[in-house]
Amino acid sequence: MAASFALRAGGLNAGVLPRTPNSRRACVAVRAGKYDEELVNTARTMASPGRGLLAMDESNATVGKRLDSIGLENNETNRKAYREMLVSTQGLGQYISGAILFEETLYQSGNNGRKMVDMLTEQGIVPGIKVDKGLAPLANSNGEQWAQGLDGLDKRCAEYYKAGARFAKWRSVVSIPNGPSTIAVRESAYGLARYAAICQNAGLVPIVEPEILLDGDHDIQRCLEVSEAVWAETFKYLADNKEMNRQPNPWHVSFSYARALQNTVLKTWQGKPENVGKAQEALLKRAKANSDAQRGQYDPATEGSTEAAQSMYQKGYQY
Repeated sequence: MAASFALRAGGLNAGVLPRTPNSRRACVAVRAGKYDEELVNTARTMASPGRGLLAMDESNATVGKRLDSIGLENNETNRKAYREMLVSTQGLGQYISGAILFEETLYQSGNNGRKMVDMLTEQGIVPGIKVDKGLAPLANSNGEQWAQGLDGLDKRCAEYYKAGARFAKWRSVVSIPNGPSTIAVRESAYGLARYAAICQNAGLVPIVEPEILLDGDHDIQRCLEVSEAVWAETFKYLADNKEMNRQPNPWHVSFSYARALQNTVLKTWQGKPENVGKAQEALLKRAKANSDAQRGQYDPATEGSTEAAQSMYQKGYQY
């Protein structure tokens, strides 16, 4: 599991922290505008007990690697067939509350003519959309990166909302071996906060994801130190940008997985129509296992195979 942190948006009493001479910081209540009630309902659905997120927002290049592993060509037909198999799995809504989609999938219909987003919403699964534009080198840093995508984000979010999306995801990364430098941490936190404010104003609940990469030979204590620093900076900028969720702690803890839910599915499917049913059964089994874990009820003895215990960590993984 990546050392990432997802902050659920939707609590609308936000802390705004203006600086005034010789005075303490003041907290002011703000609202999210015309979408406020819908944002709260969306967030509550996403954070419902026993359910988590299916991350199926791999870029065309990344999903191509998945297809290549089973000997399939990376084309729209095969990508659509794979993703349609996921979203059309009956009973998935019992364990999955939201699905993060790639832009291509958001606008696609299945072979039966039904929209992918409709297949999800019919099962009570909230459609979401990845909105960052990937990572780029951070100038004058030690090989660090920053997440692109703020330019034009307001217009894109408006279109995504019209297409049926109700939440968004933005992933930034922080590398421990390469620093992290002050500017890299600040860039990650500020970019996430601006993204969150823009999305909420467009009716999309923002998932805030500052991911601390696992790569490196540092120990767990160093990972904790960096994580705390990144989270603190992210909370600070969320408060500055009026997004901050002030629900009582502890927050709802859930899951959001891509490979951990899909690897067995892909191996079972093998691109063959006659394997779709078995592949969907495999997806339900993995989703239920995560649901049980979310409730504190997971028993590894029920797995019946060693596949679930296999590590999926890849050094230097590129999304």
